[in-house]
This record gives sequence, structure tokens and C-alpha cells, in this order.
Amino acid sequence: MEQKNIVLLDGSCGSALWNMADREGIAREPVWKYNISHPELVSELVRSYIEAGADMLQTDTFSLNRFSAEKEGFSVPETVRAAAAIALDTAKGTGKKVYLSSGPLPLLLAPYGKLSAEECRESYDEIFAAAASAGIETAALETFMDIRMMEIAARSAIDHGLQLFCSMTFEKRHRTLMGDTVEKICNTLAPLHPAAIGMNCSYGPVGGLEIIREFREHTDLPLYFKPNAGMETTYTKEQFVEEIRPAFDSVSYIGGCCGTEADYIACLRQALDALR
Repeated sequence: MEQKNIVLLDGSCGSALWNMADREGIAREPVWKYNISHPELVSELVRSYIEAGADMLQTDTFSLNRFSAEKEGFSVPETVRAAAAIALDTAKGTGKKVYLSSGPLPLLLAPYGKLSAEECRESYDEIFAAAASAGIETAALETFMDIRMMEIAARSAIDHGLQLFCSMTFEKRHRTLMGDTVEKICNTLAPLHPAAIGMNCSYGPVGGLEIIREFREHTDLPLYFKPNAGMETTYTKEQFVEEIRPAFDSVSYIGGCCGTEADYIACLRQALDALR
């Protein structure tokens, strides 16, 4: 295997924060609310990934958007800035980079749903404008199922001066829920010149590896890979790392999604360091 410099991303945010909340006797709620109600919890999670050896750390903003925030009486810009401040302050002096995590909106674009392209764009503009003003330089668009929504979000992030990672989630048929193929995704995103594209979550490391190999067949862009720890079978940290090890020769960014916490990332750090 050719030696290469792979950037180690962190692990899960949502499932990890809920597990932490359970241990502390804190009620489960939309995890982005913890940026306001329990910032110490979010800071502890970021710190755990720093100690595990992650190179990049996400903000607790994946499911934060105007549709989720308005129901709870929260301000999107205020919460984005709070999340950015927590991650940036926790990482200060460590040399680690912070990236904004942003996911799909909880509505389908027309004609399959009631969300217009204009409303979609406005929602992402609100998120990325706040992130940029808070000192965030990179946005990871993760777990998208519709390439049309991804393209709208990506163009918004670019227009706000953010470096861009684009990551989709897939079903076992190697298509997204909306039927998008890897080839279509690559062809749509290539003109936007993202820093990396790939997949996250989906159906475990083995299935994820199949998808990431398909990405390699259709693009020369750097690849982004954050599989979850399994759906039907939960992988231990050792099994998880062993199963995704073949991706080391093709990806540029690697980490974990649902079910992976700091111990998984520490194990992955050891495996990557062994390549040097």
C-alpha cells in the first residue's frame, strides 16, 4: 500500500451526545439544543475526539436548520454561532481544525414535497452565513439523500466562502433514497470542485467500502468516508477498523458515523499511524 497522508475525522455526534446525556441524567432532546442548554456536554465530546487523535472536529449542527429550530423556538444563527464557539474554543491551541456539519432538510424538494428550491437555498444561506461569521472555514454536507438538495446546499456553502466536503448516504442497492447513483453524484458535483466527496452513515463499513470503491471509479476528487458502525450488526472498534482498512489506499478523509465514539477514532488513529 502506498503511503499517503489521510486526514482523520471524528466519529458520531448525535448518538454520542445522547449516550453522554444518558450517563449524566440529562434528558434527550434534539442534540443541537445542547449547544445552548448544555455546552459543557458538547465541549466534552469535542475534547474526547481531540484526545483520540482526530485531525478535524465537527460542530454540533448536523440537524440544525430553520425548520427544526423554529419548532423549538430557537434562532439558527445564534445556535450555529454557539456551536462554532464551543468547538473552536475547545480546539484552541491543539492545531486541530473545526468543520461545520450540516445535513439535509427535513422536507422533500418539489415535486416530491412542498419545499421549493428558493426556500431550500434560503435555509442553507442562513446556516452558512452564521458559520462563516463565526470563523468556520469548512462545511461538511453529510447524509444527503437527494443530489438536487446537495447541489443547492453546496452552492450556498461555496458562495459563503467555505471549503466543501460533500457526502451522501446510500441504500444497499448502491443508490440514495431518491435514486441517485454514484456516477450521477460525481457528475453533478465535479463542476463545483469540492475539497472531497464520498459517503457517510449508510449500512456499515463493509457496505460503505463497496460504495467508496464505486466513487473511485467515477472521480479523481479526494474521497470522504465516514461509515457507521453497522445497522443489522454492530461492529466493535477493532472490527470496524479492520473492515475499513482497505479504504486507506483510496480515501483522503476518514472517520466514523453513528455508533462510533472516541474509542473507535483512537483505534483508527493507531491503524493510520502504523502506515507511517
